[in-house]
Amino acid sequence: MAQVRPHARRWRIRASAWSIASMATVGCALPLALGLVSGHNGFLWAALGAFQASLANPLHRFGMLRMLLITLVGACSAGVGYWSGTQPLASLMLFAAMGLLLALLQRYGNEAGKLGLALAVCLCLGQGSYGEGDLHSPAAVSALFILGGLWTTLLAFILRGLHALPTWPPMPRLLAVLKVLRNHARQAPQQQWALHALACMVALGVAGWLNDVLQLGHGYWLSLTVVITLQLNVVPSFKRVLQTVVVVLIASALLTAVGHSLLTPLMLSACLLPVLFFNRALQANHYLLFSLQTTLCCLLLRESLALDWNDPQSRLLNVLLGSLLVLLVALLTHLIKRLLTRRNKAIA
Repeated sequence: MAQVRPHARRWRIRASAWSIASMATVGCALPLALGLVSGHNGFLWAALGAFQASLANPLHRFGMLRMLLITLVGACSAGVGYWSGTQPLASLMLFAAMGLLLALLQRYGNEAGKLGLALAVCLCLGQGSYGEGDLHSPAAVSALFILGGLWTTLLAFILRGLHALPTWPPMPRLLAVLKVLRNHARQAPQQQWALHALACMVALGVAGWLNDVLQLGHGYWLSLTVVITLQLNVVPSFKRVLQTVVVVLIASALLTAVGHSLLTPLMLSACLLPVLFFNRALQANHYLLFSLQTTLCCLLLRESLALDWNDPQSRLLNVLLGSLLVLLVALLTHLIKRLLTRRNKAIA
């Protein structure tokens, strides 16, 4: 059998990446076009569902299963977040539970952590969007999210057919998957993960509570700032948290500058589609880069039909509050880590 040359293999990988990026762009373009034509910003939830589903690779063995899973659980997360938009205590408990779930999924590996990131982003967008759109029901938010995800899933089935792949890939045994997840969990030190879980619960819980108590406009800018920085290998190091916060502040400032310069939804949507295409084609494997790409694209989708870009101060203020909250929680976990280290040395 003739061997496949390395450059041919690279070209095949690149070609599949561009085709997946085209699928993602078409999946998001239809809801955006319907939103522009009708003027109803409820179609943004369909665009968000299409984008979240397109993060999975439909040509991969787990791609279709992950696509359907993100669509269903993401819709539930967005609907529950929208429901908690006026209940501070419920938001505190929900966001703290989401922080614990995010930390738990991050412990089981990079791909599981990306699934947790998608759930956290949907929860933040749902809560921060309460009262700002044309929808007033969590069920409507979830339904539109599912419609967008199913639309992208249909495109993914077509893409698999164009690549001469079976409609549904064969699934591995469940025990084999659980064994791989258990091996990932063993690699994370218990004390480090416990501190990370505490930081996730406190930071996300307080962020959700602040959004409801202060009734912040575009409150998802605050909570998404917190979500980006919650990484298992970053939280115990205060220096790396500070570096991540600086990167998030710069990216948010650039994003608001772009929105302020374009202003109209038509111009912003026209510029957003190429960004979505190249974002999916060049999707990063590193968790921090992936979280930045995903969160910023979700923000652009959510704000693509906004008419108040001439007042970016509220958005930047929310990002600043989220950054201060992350730094305070990181400082707290750093102090706890030092106390535990001294205690262990004293006992030894």
